[in-house]
Amino acid sequence: MPVLRTLAHRNPNPPSFLCNTYRLFNAQNTEPYEPTATHYDNLINAAARNGDFAAIRNLLNKRVRDGCFNTKRTFDFITNTDAGISVLDELSQTLAHLDQGFPRKSAYDSLIARLCKINRVDDSLRLVKTMIQSNYGVNASTFHPILNALTRKKKNTEEARRVMEIMREIRVSPDVTAYNYLLTSHCFTGNLKAAAGLLKEMEAAGMAADTRTYDALVLGACRAGKVEGAMVLLRRMEDEGVGILYSTHAHVINGLLKLGYYAQAVEFVMIYGGKDKKLDEENFGILGSRLIYLKRFEEATVVLKEMRKRGLVMRSHELQDFYELNLTQNF
Repeated sequence: MPVLRTLAHRNPNPPSFLCNTYRLFNAQNTEPYEPTATHYDNLINAAARNGDFAAIRNLLNKRVRDGCFNTKRTFDFITNTDAGISVLDELSQTLAHLDQGFPRKSAYDSLIARLCKINRVDDSLRLVKTMIQSNYGVNASTFHPILNALTRKKKNTEEARRVMEIMREIRVSPDVTAYNYLLTSHCFTGNLKAAAGLLKEMEAAGMAADTRTYDALVLGACRAGKVEGAMVLLRRMEDEGVGILYSTHAHVINGLLKLGYYAQAVEFVMIYGGKDKKLDEENFGILGSRLIYLKRFEEATVVLKEMRKRGLVMRSHELQDFYELNLTQNF
């Protein structure tokens, strides 16, 4: 067949994937094109599928010059399979030849984040070692995805501690975000003694608690059954002007319900209601769903009536079904 004969006589030195791609784009569209991060992510992943590491290098350099920084999808072609990991060494060598400074450092950081996302923490630490040895600008943010993976996915606080010691050894001071990962893990497991120790370390280092720090502390207090302490922390956040996350309110709601304080949970969302509609939809929605699950139908009815009164969207089918079956006849 002619087509097969054409394929059999391939050019031994074909143009790079990058050149072919740009030719194709230019042929299809002569209008000025404004590049985006998604556009570059797609090109990089396509180049990787073709094994064109020269194109990957050029694209990673050019995207920074175009102001299209790396994203969590830049290295999607790295997967937790033998085939996906097999290109890691060659990719690391490619990153080593990127433009000095931000292009190279940010690419390594993005690759480390990708490896952590697919639970390849050891491979990410190997890349960190490369960055340290070659002086590629390792800083605290480089370690954030590693600490996140160790404390959230693997629940390995001891290993996270070891990583923080490595940071200190190379004179990279753990920042508040690094501490927050470990603090959240301790608070989630109810290890308040370890959490208190971390707070002392943060204070000694001159760090101020931020939104995530308080969120972790509220979580820890609620999981330990100390909801009153959590309320004190909320008031302190308000007094100090620290933003309160939606999850922080959720911790208190769940803490109250866990103790059987159903009326108090309803009162809590009422007190904080009316300030932020999205927060109201989150708080009332979480509380309504949990009350239905716990078969506290009287309190659930109060919550859903209040949602209707305030014009809040009932996002879950559970809330919608309960409302249709129990409340529509009243309106």
